[in-house]
Amino acid sequence: MADGSAGQREWRVTGMDCGSCAAKVRGAIERLPGVRNVDVALMAERLRVTLDETETTPEKIEKAVRGVGFGIAPKGARPEKPQGGFVLPSGAFPDVAEPWEAKIEPQGDGLAEDTPTSWMKTPKGRLVFGTGALLAAAWASRLVLPPEIAHWAFVLATLIGIVPVAQRAFAMTRAGMPFTIEMLMTIAAGGALLIGEPEEAALVVFLFAVGELLEGVSAGKARDSIRALSKLVPKTARLEAGGTTREVSAEDLHVGQVVQVRPGDRVPCDGKVIDGTSGVDESPVTGESIPSLKEPGAEVFAGSINAEALLRVRVTKAAEDNTIARIVRLVEEAESARAPTERFIDRFSRIYMPAVVGTAVLVAVVPPLAFGLAWGEWVYRALALLLIGCPCALVISVPASITSALSTGARNGLLMKGGAVIEAAARTTHVAFDKTGTLTHGSPRVTEISVLTGGEDDLLALAAGVESGANHPLGQAICAEAERRGANAAATTGGRALPGKGAEASIDGATVSVGSPRLAEERGAFTDDLRDRVEALEADGKTVVIVLRNDVPQGLIALRDEPRADAADAVAQLRNLGISSVMLTGDNRRTAKAIADDLGIEYRSELMPEDKVTAIRELTSGARVMMIGDGINDAPALAAAHVGVAMGSGTDVALETADAAILRNRVTDVPGTIRLARATMGNIRQNIAIALGLKAAFLVTTVLGITGLWIAILADTGATVLVTINALRLLLFRPSGASTTTGQVRRGTENARPQDISATI
Repeated sequence: MADGSAGQREWRVTGMDCGSCAAKVRGAIERLPGVRNVDVALMAERLRVTLDETETTPEKIEKAVRGVGFGIAPKGARPEKPQGGFVLPSGAFPDVAEPWEAKIEPQGDGLAEDTPTSWMKTPKGRLVFGTGALLAAAWASRLVLPPEIAHWAFVLATLIGIVPVAQRAFAMTRAGMPFTIEMLMTIAAGGALLIGEPEEAALVVFLFAVGELLEGVSAGKARDSIRALSKLVPKTARLEAGGTTREVSAEDLHVGQVVQVRPGDRVPCDGKVIDGTSGVDESPVTGESIPSLKEPGAEVFAGSINAEALLRVRVTKAAEDNTIARIVRLVEEAESARAPTERFIDRFSRIYMPAVVGTAVLVAVVPPLAFGLAWGEWVYRALALLLIGCPCALVISVPASITSALSTGARNGLLMKGGAVIEAAARTTHVAFDKTGTLTHGSPRVTEISVLTGGEDDLLALAAGVESGANHPLGQAICAEAERRGANAAATTGGRALPGKGAEASIDGATVSVGSPRLAEERGAFTDDLRDRVEALEADGKTVVIVLRNDVPQGLIALRDEPRADAADAVAQLRNLGISSVMLTGDNRRTAKAIADDLGIEYRSELMPEDKVTAIRELTSGARVMMIGDGINDAPALAAAHVGVAMGSGTDVALETADAAILRNRVTDVPGTIRLARATMGNIRQNIAIALGLKAAFLVTTVLGITGLWIAILADTGATVLVTINALRLLLFRPSGASTTTGQVRRGTENARPQDISATI
C-alpha cells in the first residue's frame, strides 16, 4: 500500500442493532488484503475504510458485508435492505408489506431518507409474528393431537424458526467469526432438540426473535435522536431572484443568494441578515431558550426559528457546510473516537466469548464423565450457559451511552469530539480559563464616568466626537456608550491620532483631547486630585481615559473588559463540583487581580502563549486539567490540556485544536459539560453493572439447575434492552441543572455565534 493507490471509501451499512453487529461487519472485512483503518459506526450506520483497490475492490467489500447478513450501499446512494437478515421464507406472510419499500423513498438527487416505520413491518417483526404463530400452533396441537404428533409440531416450529438464524451463523463462521449469538442460538436450539426438549427449544427461538426485535427498536430510537438534528433544517427556502420570490430546495442554495424567512419559518441556511429586525429562537440547536435579536448585519444559522418579523438573509454557507450539517457530522464522527472504557470492553469481549464456550463444554462433559451424572441434564445446563454468555449487552453498554450523550450535548450547545473526550472531561479536577473573550466579553466597555465640568452626556458627546470613526477598541467603546445613552457626538474638525496617547480634534474652536493619564501629565493637567481618582479606578483593573478641553480636565471615563454575567456563577458551580479554577491571562497583575477577585478565582497574570502552555503542563503533572479559551494564543494551551474547550465565538485555530466547544458562549456551560460527562460515565457504569450482574446471577442459577433455556435467553435479551433503555435516559439529561425561561428577546452582547464553529465541526 506504499504505492499511494490506497484511498478512503465510505458506505452506509443497514441492519446493525448492537455492538456485536458492528463487530461482525468489522470482522468480515478487516481480514481482506489491502484493507486498513476499518471504522464501523453503529449509530451512524457508517463503514469507512482505507482501501487499496489494487488488492481488494469495493465490490469485494460489499460482498463480504452482505455475506454476513447486512445491507450495504456507497455513501450517498439509496440504503440497501439487509440480504441475510432474520426473515422467514418469502411469501410466508403476504399481507405484510416489505418494510424497506415503505421506508425508502427516492428523492430528486437519488438519495434516500428514513421515515418512521412500524416495528411490525420490519423483518425482525415478521420473524416474531412467524415464530409466535408457529409456537402457538404447536401448543394448540397438543390439545387436539396425540403427544407423539404434538412433539413433532414443536420440532417443526423450532426448525422453521432457527433456519434464518443458522444461515447467518454459518455465514459468520465462514467469515472467521464462529463465536456469535447466532451460532450460540443454533447450538442451543439444536441441542435442545437432541436431548428431547422441543417445547423449550421452540420457546427459546421465539424469545430470541423478540429480543432481536427489541434491540432493533432500541437502536432505532437512539438513531432517531441524531437524525432529528438534521431534520431541523427546512427542506425548502423562499429564494429572491429576478425581482420575484420562488420556493426552491434548501440543499440547492448557493453562497451569495438572498432568501426570505417569514415569521414562524425555520431559517434554511447559515447567513447574514440584510434587511429586517426580528427575534430568532435558537433553542432547537443551541438550547438557548431566549430568542436572540437579529438586525441587519447579524448572523443567523440554519435550523433556528424566526419568531417576529420578515427577514431577508444572504446565504453565507452552502447546505453541506451549514451549522446543522456540521453538528451532525461531528456527532457521527465522534462515535469513532472511542472511549478507553469501550476499547477495553471490546478487547475483553474477544476473550470472554471463547471462555464462555469453553466453560459450557466443561459443564456439559465433566459432571457426566467424572461423577456419572445424567448427560441430558448437564448438556441442557451447558446450552443455557451458552445463551447467557452472549456479550451483546456488555458490548453496547458504552457506545449507546456515548451516542446519547453526544446527541444531548449537541442539543444543548455542548459539542464533544467523541467518547474519549467525554471520559477525560468526567475526570477533570482543575479548569483553567483564558480571560479575554472567555471569562470576559473580549472588548472593553464603559463602566464609570466621573465628571469634573458639565454633565455626563456632555462629556460623552465630546469624547465620542473626538473618537468618531476610531479603530481603537477604547474609542469604539466610548462611541458605543454614547449611542446607547442617546448622546450625540459633537461635530469636530481637524481630528488626529496621538500614537500611544489618544486622539484630539477641534470642537467649537476648542481643542479637545481624549487620552491616557500620560497625555494629561504631559499637558500639565494631572493634578493630585485627578491622580487619586485615576489610581483608585486602575486599582479595580479599569483603563482610564481623561477628556481635556484646551488642556483643562473635563472628566474621566473608566473602561474595562467586564466579566460575562455568568462567569462568577460558573466558577461557583465548578467549586460545588469539587473542581478548582484558575485564570490564565496576559494582562498586568493589577487588572488580573481585579477580575479574579470579582469572580472568586485564582489567577496567573502577564503570561505569554508559551507561558500558558508551561502553566498547563505544571497543572497536568498532578491533576486532570480542562482548558477553556477562544483566541489564537490559546491554541497551544488547549492542545496541552487533557481536555481543550473552545468558546463558540473563538477563532478557527482554537476551535480546530479543541476537543470540545461551547456553542452558546456561556461560561456556565463549562460545568454543564462536566456534569454531562460525569452523568455519561455514571450511566456507563450502570450499564456494565446491569450487563455483568444479570449474567453473573443467571450463570450461577443455570449451573445449579435453577433456571433453564428460556430464562437464559430472556436474561440475555433483557440485559441488552435494559442497557439500551438506560442509555436513552441521557437524552433527557439537562446539563445546566436548572430550568430556563422563554419569551424574551436577548439584546445584549451575549449572542452566541454558532456559525463561527463551523470551520472545524
